[in-house]
Amino acid sequence: MKEEIVRIQRDALARIAQVSDRRGVEDARVAILGKKGELTLAQTGMKDVPREEKPAVGQLLNDARKAITEALDAKLVEVQARADREAVAGVDLTLPARSLPLGGLHPLTIVRDEAIGILRRMGFALADGPEIEDEFHCFDALNTPADHPARNEKDTFYFDSGKLLRTHTSTVQIRSMEKQLPPVRVIAPGSAYRRDEIDATHLSAFNQLEGLYVDTDVSVGDLKGTLEYFLRALFGSDTEVRFRPHFFPFTEPSFEIDVKLKAAGQEPRWVEIAGCGMVDPNVFEAVDRERGLEPGVRACYAGLTGFAFGIGLDRLAMIRWGIRDIRALIENDVRFLAQFQ
Repeated sequence: MKEEIVRIQRDALARIAQVSDRRGVEDARVAILGKKGELTLAQTGMKDVPREEKPAVGQLLNDARKAITEALDAKLVEVQARADREAVAGVDLTLPARSLPLGGLHPLTIVRDEAIGILRRMGFALADGPEIEDEFHCFDALNTPADHPARNEKDTFYFDSGKLLRTHTSTVQIRSMEKQLPPVRVIAPGSAYRRDEIDATHLSAFNQLEGLYVDTDVSVGDLKGTLEYFLRALFGSDTEVRFRPHFFPFTEPSFEIDVKLKAAGQEPRWVEIAGCGMVDPNVFEAVDRERGLEPGVRACYAGLTGFAFGIGLDRLAMIRWGIRDIRALIENDVRFLAQFQ
């Protein structure tokens, strides 16, 4: 038995020494130490060894298994090191690595984060709401008449259930007033949807940022000062801003806001950038009526004043970087996006 164990160990070490790859190492391990391996089968003969010899034979078996295992491990390290050297043969490891292209923020993300940062510093809180809305929050509460073109199926995406994809983020203003007591000072960035033909200036899914401030004695002066500060913080302190009378169902008086662009090599020109106005009292009445449907909730917006504004983030990005086609913002052309890294 002892001679058999010594022979198995000697032959095993000789075989392992001849191995040149990982597959050979694994084959040797199975042939020697596996379930039907040579050393494993020899171990089953321990039952026939006289009792007085078993300790010595057992020790010999353990020493042989240990020596073979160590030889297999050492050979595996050796063949792996050889494979690694061959893999980099002819490669100058001192050469600098190829630089990986760095990603960057999308222009919409850049302008949205900057706009939010400015308004947050002015005391506005972020608010959010569902993109699938009902007609009350999208139209009725915002003083939109039943025959208004925006409520037509040609302009708005309706579901069979009567729900719709919100056409503006003004819906979040209504939900914010329903949830909290005045004063309210919130901004709502997010997506809006309309059945517009997609062209160089229109998308059917676009991004807006709307704001609402409601308190006692809020005036047009507050509105004007807030938005002038915001636009100059965004475009530069020397940016010229003007307000033009306009009409929106949910504000009275209402204004459109223009900024004067001064592009290199071009004549300065006024560009429309936002809409705003003082919240129509009918909006407050609608919110109070809706709040009154909840047990124990009192009406609290009657007699207050406030202003609201809405800005297209896509348009902000186009104006800021001189982007001529809005579709460039959704086409994911790496050549275009690389300009903003």
